[in-house]
Amino acid sequence: MSGNREVKVRIAPSPTGDPHVGTAYIALFNYVFAKKNGGKFVLRIEDTDQTRAKSSSEAQILSSLKWLGLSWDEGPDVGGDFGPYHQSKRLDIYKEHYEQLIASGKAYRCFCTADRLQALREEQKAAGKQTKYDGKCRDMSQEEAAKLVADGVPSVVRLKMPLDGTTKFNDELRGAVEINNEQLDDQVLIKSDGFPTYHFANVVDDHLMHISHVIRAEEWISSTPKHVLLYEAFGWDEPTWIHMPLLRNTDKSKISKRKNPVSLDYYHRAGILPEAMVNFLALMGWSYGDDQEIFSLDQMIEVFDFRKVSLGGPIFDQVKLNWVNQHYMHQMNEDQFVNYVREQIFSEDYLRKMKPLVLERMSRFEQFTDNNQFFFNGALNYDGLAIVPKGKEKGEMKKMVKGLVEKLDDLYEWDVDHIEACLKAYKDELGWKPKDFFMPIRLMITGRKDSPPLNETIEVLGREIVRFRLRDFIQSSHLK
Repeated sequence: MSGNREVKVRIAPSPTGDPHVGTAYIALFNYVFAKKNGGKFVLRIEDTDQTRAKSSSEAQILSSLKWLGLSWDEGPDVGGDFGPYHQSKRLDIYKEHYEQLIASGKAYRCFCTADRLQALREEQKAAGKQTKYDGKCRDMSQEEAAKLVADGVPSVVRLKMPLDGTTKFNDELRGAVEINNEQLDDQVLIKSDGFPTYHFANVVDDHLMHISHVIRAEEWISSTPKHVLLYEAFGWDEPTWIHMPLLRNTDKSKISKRKNPVSLDYYHRAGILPEAMVNFLALMGWSYGDDQEIFSLDQMIEVFDFRKVSLGGPIFDQVKLNWVNQHYMHQMNEDQFVNYVREQIFSEDYLRKMKPLVLERMSRFEQFTDNNQFFFNGALNYDGLAIVPKGKEKGEMKKMVKGLVEKLDDLYEWDVDHIEACLKAYKDELGWKPKDFFMPIRLMITGRKDSPPLNETIEVLGREIVRFRLRDFIQSSHLK
């Protein structure tokens, strides 16, 4: 499958959230394919969405992939000959390339306002038509467009997509794919703020970085015609396309944090060993052969072949993950076991953070585990706890907790001051009384009424466990 070209692959995560198991899944198959074929693995940060990009998120992504042992040959932290490896630092490169497309008549500036585009969409919907750009600016002369730009009129850059016919490409796992061009919109390449769209930056970067194989999730299949047409517009050879099956929840829906923890940091904190996570992700749609389910990363590389990939949606099954992890736990010798528990569960840093919170509630050290079990647990038992306040309906409570999780999802400054401000602002937004708001949160994240100060406890427990417990409570019988 590697052909005659040097194999070079990449992953390009967006630093806009937690390090996702889906990112690790795709990274694993890129890494293994590169190693199998003596190629290179590149990590590129796609941070063109400057309103959502966070340096803390980027650091978490890099740290989590390194935890799994998936190292890269080129990237923002290791350098390389084809940098910069942040898209936000490549704006001059994109400018050179979109100007080239405009000059050749293959792209154009569009000056339509957001209001006009919204009205157009509503009109098309009302008429039962496909919603797409109507090409109002498509045939504007370059002279007229240049004058509008000089006058400061905001614009985007669009690619002239073919108005008829079909766009074809070959997917190595699925064979020939054909899309009717009437379904395609004149895609935006450059946004009004001067930043490229994902599709444009993705193609330019892949070409300039000599990416030979694009291995990504199947959700990108519908976007691939846009990328193929960009390669054609530039006169470039397109890469080999390989779209992996999507990870699924047990109910076959696309994996999501509302039904499954998806953050790699959560699994790290929960005590999943990196070798077990890699082994488990390798089983997602791929077969080692001979019904063997336990194997190392090196063993996977040795026998790897994309022909062993099954296109059925692989199930991200927590029971199976625990089974795989248990196998690796049993392979630990005494020193490894003791060191892991001491360094990961009872780490010196974690115990130091706990000390000022727990000391007031202890008179003997034997009370340490009884009083503070919730600092070390994953899921909690809420039996016997009246968590829904009097006068509040279960549906109202469920809505409150869902909203709280969303607030905490966006809270990356995880310290007492920011946590306190976040909770207070949300309480005020809801208009709930302090007792009705704060006591349920205390019970949901500690399982106890008599726990240490709430904001400090939330800080020490960390983002992963707090958000996991809140989501777990949403699914509990208390809200059924």
